[in-house]
Amino acid sequence: MQRSNSRLGWLAFGALAFLIGLYLVFLIQRAGHSLLALGALGVLGVTTWVFTSERAYAWRYLYPGVAAVLVFVLFPALYTVGIGFTNYSSTNLLSYERATAYFLDQKYAGSGEPLNLSLYPADKRFIVHVENEAGQGWQTAPLALDDAGARTVALQPAARPPAGDKAPMKDVIAHQAALKTLALILPGSKDEYRLSGLSKVAAMAPLFARNADGSLTNRQDGSVLKPDFNTGFYTSAGGERIAPGFKVGIGLGNFERLFTSHEFQGPLIKIFVWTVLFAFLTVVFTFVVGFVLASLLNWEGLRFRGVYRILLFLPYAVPGFISILIFRGLFNENFGEINLVLNGLFGIKPSWFSDPLLAKTMLLLVNTWLGYPYTMLLCMGMIKAIPADLYEVSAINGGGMWTNLTRITLPLIMKPMMPLLIASFAFNFNNFVLISLLTGGLPDFTDSMVPAGATDILVSYTYRIAFQDSGQNFGLAAAISTVIFALVAVLSVVNLKLTRVNASAR
Repeated sequence: MQRSNSRLGWLAFGALAFLIGLYLVFLIQRAGHSLLALGALGVLGVTTWVFTSERAYAWRYLYPGVAAVLVFVLFPALYTVGIGFTNYSSTNLLSYERATAYFLDQKYAGSGEPLNLSLYPADKRFIVHVENEAGQGWQTAPLALDDAGARTVALQPAARPPAGDKAPMKDVIAHQAALKTLALILPGSKDEYRLSGLSKVAAMAPLFARNADGSLTNRQDGSVLKPDFNTGFYTSAGGERIAPGFKVGIGLGNFERLFTSHEFQGPLIKIFVWTVLFAFLTVVFTFVVGFVLASLLNWEGLRFRGVYRILLFLPYAVPGFISILIFRGLFNENFGEINLVLNGLFGIKPSWFSDPLLAKTMLLLVNTWLGYPYTMLLCMGMIKAIPADLYEVSAINGGGMWTNLTRITLPLIMKPMMPLLIASFAFNFNNFVLISLLTGGLPDFTDSMVPAGATDILVSYTYRIAFQDSGQNFGLAAAISTVIFALVAVLSVVNLKLTRVNASAR
């Protein structure tokens, strides 16, 4: 009996989750994202089949992980790649249908004369009364002015204003938002009267009419706008682009622009070289510092080794963004402690943030400080795992410290360390947090027309193009992200192959 109740409880929970999923699909569809709604419906259907079918029982353990990879890894990656083949930007945000709807929703003042508007209370509702200068009036039935959305209301002739006192101006002002949503229609007229002032309405007619070929005719001046699917804009007869633009596919346009345009080619090559150099030098410096410290801490004759280990591990225990912000203050050119010390000792105050070479040096110093504890811990463990017999044999054969280092320690730890060093290289290849918090990519290149700086790496350069440039070119940023993804994927493949080689060698 208890088992049956438990099964019924799970069935009820599953049915509730399925209904909630259907409702979410409905909301996505109503928002106008048909493809996304279709994909969500497919995921919901597969989920229901996996957890209800006996044939898919084994998949119940694998499905959550597989679904998470598809939804949170594969879908964003494919979506980003897809954006890279479009002109998606701050000037081309809308779809073609929504951009067309924007033009068709525009109104202009029609030929009718403006009418005076008044409100008359009627049992917590209001009668909207309008009249012309001659005193001819029209009014609505009692309405609830509660911002219920756009409404079209027919007016009825009124020989005299409604009974009772007219609402004061403060009430009219208080209901401005709701009054703006009303479209008032006079008897025998097709024009919509809309609010044009605090207490006036005027006839409004659609500004554009859509033609059979997709062009739009301006009813006010007769001009014609034609959609240009190459640029993603409606254009006038003179070729002027009329905002807002719409998103269209441009094929390899972003990638061609990225690799062939002088506007991007110059800074991109510099930034790519610096990105590789930054990641490589960071790995080298952190490994050297970490290995040296690990070797010292493994020296049996060193006193207070435990204290030294704790102190040297502290940079890894403090959250990285806090350390970066502290270093930003320490390197301040006017008030930072580092420049105060250098000025007191040598009479110099380096321009850490304005000189490109010094800014890059500062980044490498800070990143080495943040990264060496991790390498130190790895090297300590690997050195501990080396059999002591090897060093004893080396001592018997007259081997010294250099021989032990180059013939025993380094060769034995480099094989297991290599995949980890490659992973560290891939991480620093996309180390956005350090660049963003410490330098922001500055100082900027003086010969670049796009936002690019001497300390920018590819990922921060992408961010600046996507979110800080005046054009906010998301399509171009997605193309750069695709290139970065391909480079990191290659590094991952190399990492996996090295891992397999090491595993087979053991």
